[in-house]
Amino acid sequence: MASVGSVELRHRYWFNPELRSSDAIVPGIIAMVMTMTGTLLTALIVAREWERGTMESMLASPAGMAELTFAKLGCYFVLGMGSMALSVLMAVFLFGLPFRGSILALSAASALFLTFALGFGLFISTLARNQFVAAQVAFIATMLPAMMLSGMIFDIASMPHWLQIVTYVVPARYLVSILQTLFLAGDVWAVILPNLLGLALAATLAVGATLIITRRRLD
Repeated sequence: MASVGSVELRHRYWFNPELRSSDAIVPGIIAMVMTMTGTLLTALIVAREWERGTMESMLASPAGMAELTFAKLGCYFVLGMGSMALSVLMAVFLFGLPFRGSILALSAASALFLTFALGFGLFISTLARNQFVAAQVAFIATMLPAMMLSGMIFDIASMPHWLQIVTYVVPARYLVSILQTLFLAGDVWAVILPNLLGLALAATLAVGATLIITRRRLD
């Protein structure tokens, strides 16, 4: 009589079989670093220029508003890309995360998110013109949503449906999704390209809004 073999069911976790929490959290921390570097620092530094009166000197220069805006974006953009490179190196060599994606996709996502963060930081500083107010607005409008609604801590799929819809207005959601994909799965373009499109739309809106509200006037 032939023996009947037993069937054993086992759960298999893709891309993170060891269930290391760092593999899921560190990409989100990188997004938080980019948010802080782009939005919070930019809003504080430019608001300080309004307080000290140095912004008025730039407004009195022959340069156009678009030139002044992109000059501000340019210098902090270099700082932000350096922060991203350092964060990725620390994630790989210090925390032992694999990086299975391409540098090109990482650079594109970083550049688009930084453009949004810097543009939104300038937008906040132009409205607030006060370091304390700018810091509070930047934290509430960017840091807090990036921490709670980006998928860094809480899985978006497990949130209520209405809250999942709200997460689409949080640009950090797209960056976290891209980073987790690049680190753990590789160049999955079906995931990366829609998120890049979301970041491009957010960057365009942030820079466009900054150009619209910034005028050569002090009131």
